[in-house]
Amino acid sequence: MNSKTLKTLEFNKIADMLSECAVMEITKKRCLDPEICDNVKKVNTLQNETAQSITLVTKKGSAPIKCTGDVRPSLKRAHMGGVLSPGEILLVGKVLETAEALQKYPDDIECDALSEHFEALYTDRPLRKRIAECIIDADTISDNASPELADIRRHLVGGTNKIRDILHKIISSPTYQKCLQEQIITMRGDRYVVPVKSEYRNEIKGILHDSSSSGATLFIEPMSVVEENNRIRELKSKEKDEIEKILMALTEEIASVSKLVEMTFHTISELDYCFARAKFALKTDSFRPVINDVGRIDLRRARHPLLDAATVVPTDIRLGKDFDTLVVTGPNTGGKTVVLKTIGLLTLMVQAGLHIPANEGSEVGIFKNIFADIGDEQSIEQSLSTFSSHMVNIVEILKYADENSLCLFDELGAGTDPIEGASLAMSILERVRLLGAKTAATTHYSELKTYAMSTKRVENASCEFNVDTLRPTYRLLIGIPGKSNAFAISQRLGLDEDIINNAKNYIDAENVKFEDILTDLEKNRQKAQEEREKATAYKRETERIKTDTALKNKQLTEKSDKIIERARMEAKEILEKSKQEADEILRQMRSMQQEADKAKMVRQMEEARQKLAEKANAHSAKLSKSLFASDEKYKSPKTVSPGQDVELVSMHQSGTVLSQPDANGNFQVRVGIMKLTVNLKDVRIKKEEKVVKKKSKSSGGQSVSKTMSLSSELDVRGETVDSAVLLIDKFLDDALLSSLGQVRIIHGKGTGQLRQGIHSYLKRLSYVKSYRLGVFGEGDSGVTIVEFK
Repeated sequence: MNSKTLKTLEFNKIADMLSECAVMEITKKRCLDPEICDNVKKVNTLQNETAQSITLVTKKGSAPIKCTGDVRPSLKRAHMGGVLSPGEILLVGKVLETAEALQKYPDDIECDALSEHFEALYTDRPLRKRIAECIIDADTISDNASPELADIRRHLVGGTNKIRDILHKIISSPTYQKCLQEQIITMRGDRYVVPVKSEYRNEIKGILHDSSSSGATLFIEPMSVVEENNRIRELKSKEKDEIEKILMALTEEIASVSKLVEMTFHTISELDYCFARAKFALKTDSFRPVINDVGRIDLRRARHPLLDAATVVPTDIRLGKDFDTLVVTGPNTGGKTVVLKTIGLLTLMVQAGLHIPANEGSEVGIFKNIFADIGDEQSIEQSLSTFSSHMVNIVEILKYADENSLCLFDELGAGTDPIEGASLAMSILERVRLLGAKTAATTHYSELKTYAMSTKRVENASCEFNVDTLRPTYRLLIGIPGKSNAFAISQRLGLDEDIINNAKNYIDAENVKFEDILTDLEKNRQKAQEEREKATAYKRETERIKTDTALKNKQLTEKSDKIIERARMEAKEILEKSKQEADEILRQMRSMQQEADKAKMVRQMEEARQKLAEKANAHSAKLSKSLFASDEKYKSPKTVSPGQDVELVSMHQSGTVLSQPDANGNFQVRVGIMKLTVNLKDVRIKKEEKVVKKKSKSSGGQSVSKTMSLSSELDVRGETVDSAVLLIDKFLDDALLSSLGQVRIIHGKGTGQLRQGIHSYLKRLSYVKSYRLGVFGEGDSGVTIVEFK
């Protein structure tokens, strides 16, 4: 990439910001000169790495990178046979420690773009632990480094304490008080000494090691500690040799894996570079753009990253889709140059793998060359004027521009005669357009506005300016040419109106007409913008009301469903309880039937039936109250007739009407062997009514007749599990009353689902002694034989 362009667009400042986000020194240097890629695949890879690094940093915190220094020179020296210092070995340990931590860092977060880096990390836990045990810091070897070193240091501490004890007795002794300059123990070289007054030199026998500058104080090593000091010196020499052995052993271990450690160091640096880009994106509130290779740019609410985020005005910029050349006009300080720099700088950032400060959905093309002629580069040394310096740059740009280039021109054609400058500017834009390059240029020339209007794939744009406040809004308006607003600004600043009117007379009529058209366009655009904003606000409010309404409806539906479900559960509990009580009564009835004669049995059965009816009526009333609150879909009949078949809603059972309804709507119904008193509100007419042709004169007679004609088998093939259970329940009750020992239920073979449902039901019945599948001659697995207790 053109180095001059990088400087012009201030990409070096972005690099400085990126470098501050890195941890390792080698990564910081790389960030100062990042690679600008022109390969779409490579750029997408970099963008993937940045995006997944942001995910990791956001969810797991900063990456655990603990090695900052460059370990490569140390590894090279170890490989060549040199002995590393404790600090260098400690740095290698930091690399291995970082590698272990980074392997655990992603945890269960998917990061396929970074997986290659994580998998390339070499870990050596034994070596890392050995280094940590041996070296405390860059200057200190641990006592645990070897048993020999621990023993030497133990003797050193003992010898030192012995010397101090001897010297302390000397300086504390009244005999030597007058001889000592001070009551302290000090060192000269590596020997312990005491400060003695020069006139008492002969009073304390020992070796003179030093004297003060005045000669008044002599530093003497008393003879009583000379031997111990010599022993200390020997121990220190042994300590040094032992430390050298330890460092040499650690260096040899490191040398054996130096290539792997170096590879891991580079991998950590690569990850550090990825995480630096992630931190930069989070710091600048940047997002990943869509990448294309056709030179299309669509920046949505883009912000120049070097401007104050609190004050910068986001703007939308498009180039390369409907038009390849964008001509930006407008007053000075209106933000035209910022637009050019934003286009160029954000494109460079994308190609360096960085996310950009623009909304999601922004799109950026990849270019092989980005050229920028921005700013005044006049040079006294080279005798170049403003116009000449611009022209030198333009000549260089035209030499290399092609269809894979992005060209940015600031104040194209300025610094010379306006007519010639405008003509030259149009000619340059036309040449670049024909070369196929994507171009953005700023200008004050009206001729370029006309050129943009009349030339295919060339578009006008302007930077909005508020004449009332004399301030630019810094918003880019694509499709509308800008005005210089010189007259309006001058008038607001107090220039005499006669001068302004006189100036207008010098302007060509066509130019005046053109400027008036621009003024009308601007007014219409602002009005349309206001209407659009109002429509957007109304739409947002409508969507909000729609969302709130849908949410409330959903909550009401959920609440209603819960109430209905609760009612059904209560009904089920009531029915179950009623069923259990009915079973108990039936067991009592069977016991009575075995002990009494037939007449007595009929009477007892009638009494039991009455009790059962009373309990069923009580539960039916409770059940009706529970279910009627949620089930309003059926219509109750106005009246019923004896012999008519009806359905009891609360019990989900069918019955036959026995009597006419009374004034309150209550009447008797036979359900199986039970007589129940129900209300018209609790029944509905069955679709297929069957009139009983012949009625028994009494309920007792009917019961006896039923007993005589009851079959010992029931066929439920073709029924669902729920409907089959209802039929079986009634069938078993009748069989019990008829004193049948066993019955046969025909359910068929099929898928087995009906059989399983029937067996699950039979398992819960207390009066069933056993049940089994039929054998050969009984119907095989298509029937179930039930035996009563």
